[in-house]
Amino acid sequence: MGKITASIGTELYKTEIESETNLIISDEPESSGGKDLGFEPKELLASSLAACTCITLRMYANRKGWNLTDAKVEVTFETDSVENKFKIVRNIQLFGALDNDQKTRLLNIADKCPIHKILTNPIEITTALN
Repeated sequence: MGKITASIGTELYKTEIESETNLIISDEPESSGGKDLGFEPKELLASSLAACTCITLRMYANRKGWNLTDAKVEVTFETDSVENKFKIVRNIQLFGALDNDQKTRLLNIADKCPIHKILTNPIEITTALN
């Protein structure tokens, strides 16, 4: 993975996020003072898990020659403000001519997607001021 750069200008919370080849916008909703011009940061995190899960399922089904015609992944956050804990809930729908064993295997494979592995293991973040 290459470098990701986020920059914020003068439009309150609108943030441009760039890779070497792509650009996306993040913003806060109007209820939080933003202009709702893009995904909230939490939504970007959820999007990463959902997209990675879909891609991992597709790759595995293709490699096995299984008839997975579509996979839909819905990710939501639950917050326990008392214990300051967050829970991510991922619901997966599989479409195509798949038997129960294939569906069970795909469900297990979903937990092998790289973003799932990152989110379920200890994470170290190093911050430097340049």
